[in-house]
Amino acid sequence: MRAKAHMLVVDDEEDIQAVLKYNLEREGYTVTCAGSGEKAVSIAQLGTIDFIVLDLMLPGIDGLEVTRALKREAATASIPILMLSAKGEEADIVTGLELGADDYMPKPFSPRELIARIRAVQRRSEKGREDRAFEDRLVLGAVDIRPGKAQVCVEGEAVVLTFSEFSLLLLLARRPGWVFTRTQIVDGIRGDHYAVTDRSVDVIVAGLRKKLRGASAYIETVRGIGYRFKEVS
Repeated sequence: MRAKAHMLVVDDEEDIQAVLKYNLEREGYTVTCAGSGEKAVSIAQLGTIDFIVLDLMLPGIDGLEVTRALKREAATASIPILMLSAKGEEADIVTGLELGADDYMPKPFSPRELIARIRAVQRRSEKGREDRAFEDRLVLGAVDIRPGKAQVCVEGEAVVLTFSEFSLLLLLARRPGWVFTRTQIVDGIRGDHYAVTDRSVDVIVAGLRKKLRGASAYIETVRGIGYRFKEVS
């Protein structure tokens, strides 16, 4: 992340755009605004955006569709996303996180708290990149993980994971056989005190297992506790 990150603010309400732009620019960020999901995707694809603050309720394609579109493309998959929503519904939170969003804040929000959350996501993203840089490769049975490149192959075939899925897989794979509670998983891949539910972890695991296909059995459920990566030779 560059010292003065380029932020993309996506909201169809111009007054919210103005508030966010003013407060972010005061913190030294460069800010571009978009009023629709389609415009947000086209701007993100230009390759100059470092972080996205994304409203879920948008005209045209909504915030969840924007997240899905960006996370499935290699060029935009690593851009951190903080979602905003007036709904505050658990289903939206779970879906957004499962798609790969990094944090969530309900409207109305405090600009000061929003900036603090942005900084926290930036720190986690930087730390994740630094941690992965020290690891060249993890090969566990049919699963081949390249942490530095955020790449995963199963039986030689590349698998495209969301940020959340990759982070969870890497957390478990680093300690095969070790049982992680859902709380430990949330803290491990999101940071301490991240406001998600146990169900969101289960949804991420379900998506990960589906993409691992024949290696899905490597992710084991420990009833009443959490999950672990099976010890394999």
